[in-house]
Amino acid sequence: MKAVVLAGGYATRMWPITKDRPKMFLPVGDGTVIDVIFEDLESDARIDEVFVSTNERFSGAFKSFIDESPYEKPTLSVEETVAEDEKFGVVGALAQLIDREGVDDDLVVIAGDNLLSFDVGEFVDFFEDAGTPCLVAYDVGSRERAKSYGLVQLDGDRVTDFQEKPDDPRSTLVSIACYAFPSDTLAEFGRCRPAGTNPAEPGWFLQWLQTRGTVNAFTFDAAWFDLGTPESYLDAVSWYLDDGTFVHDDAVVDDTDLGANVHIMSGAEVTGAELDRTVVFGDATIRDADLAETIVDEHARVEGVDLSESLVGAYSHIE
Repeated sequence: MKAVVLAGGYATRMWPITKDRPKMFLPVGDGTVIDVIFEDLESDARIDEVFVSTNERFSGAFKSFIDESPYEKPTLSVEETVAEDEKFGVVGALAQLIDREGVDDDLVVIAGDNLLSFDVGEFVDFFEDAGTPCLVAYDVGSRERAKSYGLVQLDGDRVTDFQEKPDDPRSTLVSIACYAFPSDTLAEFGRCRPAGTNPAEPGWFLQWLQTRGTVNAFTFDAAWFDLGTPESYLDAVSWYLDDGTFVHDDAVVDDTDLGANVHIMSGAEVTGAELDRTVVFGDATIRDADLAETIVDEHARVEGVDLSESLVGAYSHIE
């Protein structure tokens, strides 16, 4: 069995934090978002190779990460794009990768910017038992939030209907970017172009497969975060920290009030400050400032100001 970790997005909604950093490398606790996925895939003996699908712009960063990591399975697979408007979409990127890498085995596909609270091995178990194309479904609990995703309706585990990013959602059960495909369905990625659909969206492909046969859904109740916005990233950090704080051993924090869900990384210096639900990247300096709902990138300096719901780019100086 093979796996693909989708890491080709440019994360423009999180610039400047992700302008020169793949959002999969955003830290959560003492690791990164993509570490959580790699650790699950590395420990599952059924998966013998993991393709990391990324773009030319971030290929160097991923190559360095893989080369320096303890993981043995990941292999870099680069799509030929350097900007968001050149992207093929998820389905196009997968079709290219399957052809480029000669994939002919069962395939698990996971978005690298998803923070999952279940072990991927549980989904693989479900997929093997089902013997059909499978997706992962999660109840987001809000019809407004559901508008941004593909919705599914189920009869037991079997998918009976789809709605792709509807204006009027019929439910709050959404298909998240985690799928599994039997080997005999892989050729369909390059063939199917249903009329009136967006070929960039994976939902239409699953919907098309569902009209031709059975598609099953693995559901879970814990937590899931799609790290596409600053708010969702801070939500993920807050879930991980559980109202606590994470301060790296070599960060300096002095005369500072740390509220809930504050993450301070290696080499950062925070003095005379008040922080709440804030992430401070490595080697940043915060002095005499109040920060809430804010992300401060590496080597930035923030002094004598109050910031809320802000993104401070690397090497910026705000006072």
